[in-house]
Amino acid sequence: MQISNFQDLLKAAAMQSAAQRLLLVFAGATLPAEASAQQRAEFEAGQGGELAPLMCVDKLPQELSSFAALADEADQLLGANGQQLQRWQIVFVASLSGSPAQAPSAEQADKALAAMVEAIKQGRLDGFIPFDRQGTPVNLQAR
Repeated sequence: MQISNFQDLLKAAAMQSAAQRLLLVFAGATLPAEASAQQRAEFEAGQGGELAPLMCVDKLPQELSSFAALADEADQLLGANGQQLQRWQIVFVASLSGSPAQAPSAEQADKALAAMVEAIKQGRLDGFIPFDRQGTPVNLQAR
């Protein structure tokens, strides 16, 4: 099945023979400490930078009614406790399979999320589907 939007991902997860738990890592653009003056200028103009994980969460597919609801929840969590909202640009999604009768446990998801966050920090994005803020898959290319 081709995934052309977030709803397609939810449909694909529901069609699997084993119960799924979705792993989501929200990332935002940051400027590397060793950035050049040109890189800083591009970043200030809204271009460039590097993606850094801001928050991760696991969800059962049935817990997600829409991408808009997920994005709103992420925005609320990232702006919680009176802190200034740190805007995410991309959410990386992976799926963890359980058994036909039971989705993976929260503990299994926590381990997989930790590995996923580390992979993203290292630029290893294979196996993850990145979605933009509108729920559209994006093709990330290194510059």
